[in-house]
Amino acid sequence: MAKRGPTRLQRALSSSRSVFVVVGLFSFFINGLMLTVPIYTLQLYDRVLASRSLDTLLMLTIVAVIMLLSGGVVDFARSRVLVRLGARLDGLVNEPLLAAMLQNRLRGQGASTGQPLTDLEALRTFLTGTGLLSFFDAPWTPFFIALIFVFHPLLGFVALVGALIIFLLATLSELATRRPLREAAKISLRADGLAESSLRNAEVIQAMGMMPGLLERWRARHQPALALQALASDRAAAIVSSAKVVRQLLQIAILGAGAYLAIRQAITPGVMIVVAIITARALAPVEAAINSWRSFIGARGAYGRLNDLLKQAQPGSESMRLPRPSGVVSVENLVAAPPGAQRPVIAGVSFSLSEGEMLGLIGPSAAGKSTLARLLVGVWAPNAGHVRLDGADVYQWEHDALGPHIGYLPQDVELFDGTVSENIARLKAPEPDLVVQAAKQARAHDMILRLPSGYDTSIGEGGGVLSAGQRQRIALARALYGDPIFIVLDEPNSNLDGEGEEALRAAIAEQKESRKTMVVIAHRPSVIGAADKVLLLRDGVVQMFGPPAEVLPQVMHVPVDGGLQTVLRKEPQPKVAG
Repeated sequence: MAKRGPTRLQRALSSSRSVFVVVGLFSFFINGLMLTVPIYTLQLYDRVLASRSLDTLLMLTIVAVIMLLSGGVVDFARSRVLVRLGARLDGLVNEPLLAAMLQNRLRGQGASTGQPLTDLEALRTFLTGTGLLSFFDAPWTPFFIALIFVFHPLLGFVALVGALIIFLLATLSELATRRPLREAAKISLRADGLAESSLRNAEVIQAMGMMPGLLERWRARHQPALALQALASDRAAAIVSSAKVVRQLLQIAILGAGAYLAIRQAITPGVMIVVAIITARALAPVEAAINSWRSFIGARGAYGRLNDLLKQAQPGSESMRLPRPSGVVSVENLVAAPPGAQRPVIAGVSFSLSEGEMLGLIGPSAAGKSTLARLLVGVWAPNAGHVRLDGADVYQWEHDALGPHIGYLPQDVELFDGTVSENIARLKAPEPDLVVQAAKQARAHDMILRLPSGYDTSIGEGGGVLSAGQRQRIALARALYGDPIFIVLDEPNSNLDGEGEEALRAAIAEQKESRKTMVVIAHRPSVIGAADKVLLLRDGVVQMFGPPAEVLPQVMHVPVDGGLQTVLRKEPQPKVAG
């Protein structure tokens, strides 16, 4: 297997090396200018107070103010650069990340749909916050300690011991909090998945009094994560408190040692004060790193999860764009299971459709009809076998290129927040003529005109302002938008009344006259009356396949659980489709 290249996230960070170099240069000037106050203090004690020169005081003050203002400007520029780095990272990663989330969900691996976006936010926040700045400032700690050694070795030794103790505390913070936070993140992902599932089923939960059971399940998943986070927080708080105490003790040790040396006339009192200031500055980045350690661990975990997700979804080499297909469909020994499942629900299905043919797909519930529909349009990958459109495997075909040639109406209709026209236009900029044409082909034009703002009606999240039948008819118009050549309709009449079903039959007849290859899944024979072939699927196996005149007389539709089930009048020998 060919080795995968770097992910989009890795490339984005790699391309930002020059930005990190600039931030490093800014940090160089900022930390250099941090010596302004110590040098100013030293000059006051050892020169101005001794000479009582007001001119010297004035000049030193002016120079110090200019240098501090310059440091503030550079610090502001550094922050602005990091903010724009975060925005650039988001711009480079968010689109492929959203595509990767979609692919991950189709593979049945997306426990929490919003987690990757939360991870990107955490990574961007860390890169633009004080946590990253402390890591840029930390390399200056040895320089400041070396400078203290220049003033006196004893003072340098005291500062070095204190810095080592605080550095050990930072390492201990990493070791003490890494595992609890990692485990808490894993458990939180599962809890978030339950919360999202609950929101999607809010009506069922409310109507049937399932809230107590839901809350119990939520507590069972959420409490362990909370306990682990509390454990990590307690450990981090203990280490942060210890670091503060050590820093204060170090200040006392520096001042005490400085006073001892001043008494012995080894240094001046000004040096004692200056060394105390430099020591505080030397240890500030290390202490800030300890305070930011939790955000660093969170950002590191977010980077790992994002990188893994983007690595799984990396596209292969770009394939040559194929011409518009004619609509010849062939299914070859198809074996498939839903993502995440082991047992195949499609077992060795084979059949073929010529250009412009219509297939009626029937069968009892759980026969695998919807699974087969997803395989036909390339949504799911088969475990074995192929679905070919004009000889090309639909799953291997670049989806952005194949999509305009496919019309798909799933059993569970989902519309997007936006206008009717935007939904029909498949979220692209609506072309009015094509939108109206698709609506008329779906026999939904008049219905749409009766909406409050017609095609410009905002339908809300999930199409909540529409009835189920209206959503289904608009989704059919979306499936027909752009004149697709291969159309798959999964239970297109499940929410339609008599008028809607009559419109559906007319729409199907028109598409058939236009030589569109179609697969229509339905329980009611009236919807597939114009089919050229009928396939009876049962337990994932083709049980009958042939012209409607041969297949339909041998099946009957019985009411089961408020719907219709397709069953055989008698059990024939399985017939191989061809």
